[in-house]
Amino acid sequence: MSELKSGSNLEKVLKAGHFAFTGECGPPQGANVEHLKEKYSHLKGMVDAVNVTDNQTAVVRMSSWAASTLMVQDGLEPNFQMVCRDRNRLAMMGDILGVHAMGIRNMLCLSGDHQQFGNHPESKNVYDIDSMQLIALVKKMRDEGKFMNDKDIDVPPKLFIGAASNPFADPYEFRVYRLANKIEAGADFIQTQCIYNMDKFRDFMKKAVDMGLHEKAYILAGVTPMKSVGMARYMSKSVPGMDVPDEIINRLKGAGKGKVAEEGIKFALEQIEEFKEMEGVAGVHLMAIEWEHKVPEIAERAGVLPRPVV
Repeated sequence: MSELKSGSNLEKVLKAGHFAFTGECGPPQGANVEHLKEKYSHLKGMVDAVNVTDNQTAVVRMSSWAASTLMVQDGLEPNFQMVCRDRNRLAMMGDILGVHAMGIRNMLCLSGDHQQFGNHPESKNVYDIDSMQLIALVKKMRDEGKFMNDKDIDVPPKLFIGAASNPFADPYEFRVYRLANKIEAGADFIQTQCIYNMDKFRDFMKKAVDMGLHEKAYILAGVTPMKSVGMARYMSKSVPGMDVPDEIINRLKGAGKGKVAEEGIKFALEQIEEFKEMEGVAGVHLMAIEWEHKVPEIAERAGVLPRPVV
């Protein structure tokens, strides 16, 4: 893992050997700045960085770079997300330079959900380059100070580069090699899809450790607390690449009236405890979807506070 000096707090936390704890905040479906600020106010001081989604699920939202900039101004560290679905390489490089100019120091490179899943299914996707090429592009701009066409950049964007990994999508046997390819392309840290099938994730991490991938990039395990049995069923049946074992659904069903959300949080806390000890896992990425107000309680109960000052 290279010494970047990007100014990223998340990078410093990981390099110092602390167990990282990141959060997530989806921008509003509008220009409501106060609503956004209310959502991310619950994350302040609780996490090392906040992922800011980019038109997640192909639904139109305030742009990730704008929401990330508002966070910087309020003293939070954003993890700016960029998807390949909506931009060509010109727009991508322009935004990469722009976010660095606005004080953003982390970037997560993603393919993006297909537009047919969203609220503008008739829109055209772009996919000028894919997520693997986007990772390599950000690394080239940062480390070589060059654009994709090899022309020099006057002030290279020093970004801590992230990528996503889904350990559960088919074909399962290929997942660890796709992770290896993203790390080879230049990813400094990895955030995984939400994990519910712990047996499969243990196997995935063993493979990653056997390949030495945890020594080349920091792997953060994705945790999303279940709020309801309905949410668990929806994730199990309707979200591509999601693996929710029946035992989790049955556990939630057995919790009793009014206690399902607490049972979902308990399972998330059990996961975090295991991830703290699991070889190769450098931290947790907590995706409390539209449940940001619960993050302080979860962080407190998970024993990850106070966050390190580095």
